[in-house]
Amino acid sequence: MPNGGPNALATSEATAPPDARDAILAHARSLGFQAVGVASADTAPADGEGLRQFLRLGYAGDMAWLPRTAERRAAPRALWPEARSVVVVGLNYGPAHDPLRLLDTPSRGIVSAYAQGRDYHDVLKGRLRRLARFVADTFGAEVKFFVDTAPVMEKPLAARAGLGWQGKHTNLVSRRHGSWLFLGELFTTLDLAPDDAEADHCGSCRQCLDVCPTDAFPAPYRLDATRCISYLTIEHKGHIAPEFREAMGNRIYGCDDCLAVCPWNKFARRTEEYAFLPRAELTAPRLADLAALDDRTFRTVFSGSPIKRTGRDRFVRNVLIAIGNCGDATALPAAKRLLGDPSPLVRAMAVWASQRLAPPADFAALRARLAPGETDPAVLKEWHAHGEAGSLRP
Repeated sequence: MPNGGPNALATSEATAPPDARDAILAHARSLGFQAVGVASADTAPADGEGLRQFLRLGYAGDMAWLPRTAERRAAPRALWPEARSVVVVGLNYGPAHDPLRLLDTPSRGIVSAYAQGRDYHDVLKGRLRRLARFVADTFGAEVKFFVDTAPVMEKPLAARAGLGWQGKHTNLVSRRHGSWLFLGELFTTLDLAPDDAEADHCGSCRQCLDVCPTDAFPAPYRLDATRCISYLTIEHKGHIAPEFREAMGNRIYGCDDCLAVCPWNKFARRTEEYAFLPRAELTAPRLADLAALDDRTFRTVFSGSPIKRTGRDRFVRNVLIAIGNCGDATALPAAKRLLGDPSPLVRAMAVWASQRLAPPADFAALRARLAPGETDPAVLKEWHAHGEAGSLRP
């Protein structure tokens, strides 16, 4: 299969007949995509320059794949030279409830709305594969399709295809779907008429910038991912810096704050996709229950969920930070049980949570008993970071 790969279907190159564009968009809608548009595969210099600036400023953190794939990511034809058009599709995952409603319930963890249902990669790929087969069989065109994991700048492409615009928080905003669209792309050798790019409708609003708990936006339309709670809880593989821990609150996987406050969400509707409906155990999970997960149970509980890719240790690290922020001493046993966990990521945050919740004398006793046997420098740093001051809680 020419231009092969797991997401490629191909036949010989073909010129698009006059009705190809309408037929492709209609078929995409029949597959359940709520948003569909076409962008040219030509280079958009502003997209590439924005990515290069992001990398120069160090905003990518330890997402090493971004600089590694920057040149291919900067333009569709850099990824696939034969591409002429990109069909961009979107699936609505609008939540039924306010994603911020649990901020005042610190004993419960907050999971980003996008991760409360089935893994969206699987859902979009299945439908894009069917759309790709339709295009290849009907028009004799070469096609490749991508969902998130390939070096594709999907938000700029979606804006160029008319699905929305990149708001001041850098995420896509749709006048019809608000903040809640999963995106996928079908590249094709067909030369299809592109849609008009969506204009920016943010105006003077800056709610998304002002709500950010960690000040991750150095300027409108610019994100420092290294300060973003979504990055810290999902992508960041190491220990989370102390300066961000209190601000994380009870957000244990992702953060929806900047999305949820967007005024354009007043037009959004709850998703009708069964796969994206929230799993009961993720709508308001008890932190103590999540802290008790071992690796096997974690994999079982989060089978079919995007959370599974983060791994048990990073996830429990996040949970322990939330426990440390809950202000409830009855949560202390959940943290203390993990002081001897095999993972340094977990042990370090178990120490941090314990010193937040335990009376000073009790924490000092724990330190005297356990710190001498600790060999990991980061965990030792947590044991001794607070001296004799003890708990931050009264």
